[in-house]
Amino acid sequence: MTVTLRVEATATAGGLVLRPWRADDAEAVIEAYRDPDIARWTTSPMETPEDALRWLERQWEDAETGKRLSFAVCEPQLDGEYGKLLCNISLKWNDDSREIGEVGYWTLAHARGQGVAPRALEALSTWAFDAFAGDGLRRLELLHQIDNLASCRVAEKTGYRLDRILPAYPPYPRDGHVHVRDAD
Repeated sequence: MTVTLRVEATATAGGLVLRPWRADDAEAVIEAYRDPDIARWTTSPMETPEDALRWLERQWEDAETGKRLSFAVCEPQLDGEYGKLLCNISLKWNDDSREIGEVGYWTLAHARGQGVAPRALEALSTWAFDAFAGDGLRRLELLHQIDNLASCRVAEKTGYRLDRILPAYPPYPRDGHVHVRDAD
């Protein structure tokens, strides 16, 4: 499934484009995973162009199989191209049922504090509930470690309510939050 989503500009924020990942995004992926504020929440290191290519290939394979849809979030440009990478956002299915999906994201340092993640998450959530209503999608879950306060704020800003605490489970050393958003 190939999907591109657009978020209109507002009086205080520019527009966004959520597009499929491309091979020329590899350097930006490495930059993201080298950021200590992203690396501390991930379980796989990303250091080389080969690592980034494997990560990108996994995104493409998961999109083909329908297991996960992962988007590069960029600024739109007037010429129809895409500006600098700002964020990654994804929707995945943890089993064959499409009743409950899981969303996840990270934001590059230069884009933090600008409302990118909440606006991208809102666009993805709204689209997912519409696109997968026929498959029975009734809930989206957002999981993060309990001390990831930025992710907690993004969840709250986009209507994901705290549902429960998950106990720490390797490879995650701390308890986690499960936020949920139900279909309207």
